[in-house]
Amino acid sequence: MKKNAIKGALLVGLGASSYGALATVVRLAYDKGFTTAEVTTAQFSIGLTGMFLINMLIGKKSGNTEKVTGSSIWRLMLGGCSLGLTSIFYYYAVKFIPVSVAIVLLMQSVWMGLLLEAVLDKKVPSGLKILSTVIVLLGTAFATNIFSDVHALNWKGVAWGFAAGMSYTLSLYSSNSIATHLRPMQRSLWMLLGGLCIIVLIFASNSYGDFNFGIFWPWGLFLAFFGTILPPLLFTSGMPLTGISLGTIVASIELPVSVMFAFILLKEPVNLTQWLGIALIIFAIVLMNVKNIIQSRQDIGS
Repeated sequence: MKKNAIKGALLVGLGASSYGALATVVRLAYDKGFTTAEVTTAQFSIGLTGMFLINMLIGKKSGNTEKVTGSSIWRLMLGGCSLGLTSIFYYYAVKFIPVSVAIVLLMQSVWMGLLLEAVLDKKVPSGLKILSTVIVLLGTAFATNIFSDVHALNWKGVAWGFAAGMSYTLSLYSSNSIATHLRPMQRSLWMLLGGLCIIVLIFASNSYGDFNFGIFWPWGLFLAFFGTILPPLLFTSGMPLTGISLGTIVASIELPVSVMFAFILLKEPVNLTQWLGIALIIFAIVLMNVKNIIQSRQDIGS
């Protein structure tokens, strides 16, 4: 059991780390003259193609692919729109603010998810979850340097970052609640199709006239592989071994990994106060899930 948990944690950690590289690569693509429309379109179209091939190969090999109904397809595609919007909002954010700040704003999904859960379940969060939310907000204040560098922040970028956090929250909800009887790869396929559709609808009117197809290689391929193909494979393999609570804690490694990529490749300065804020956010995620981990261990022991 312990070996499986370690293996699962490694898989989840690799999946989260691959997500952490995206914003830095997008910023580098911007420096080469590519646009948000080109970046998101390339990422999702290549990712959709890759996921289709994976479904074909796995479905043919295993022979137990669930039949997908029209209702499930539309619901998954609608839920997948939040995936496309998350990429658009997040990639817009990194145009105006440092990657290290954008990823912190994206991680506001931690408390936004609790709020969504409370509204849908009509249940007040526990004191521990409320405390965790307060710690996340405090960590966000430190990580964005809001106390000492508030005037240096581009508030347009902050707004896009918060919008990305809200959309990401909806993505997580959709991923864990829509058509759960289907295999994860099947669900990912239709959600990616929904994400690509919303991207095309948003940018079709004024952004595709002079589309630069150079985005597909190597930028689009990298973003698709590390943003839409590899993480679902790693998460769906690792999460069952770690459990949701431990998996969520391990997945929070995306935050420091993203900051480190920006620090090394973009030379973005990250001070001690920002690292303190990042540490507080990760601590809050651990605090939020530790009770479930203890409970699961007791259940295994009994």
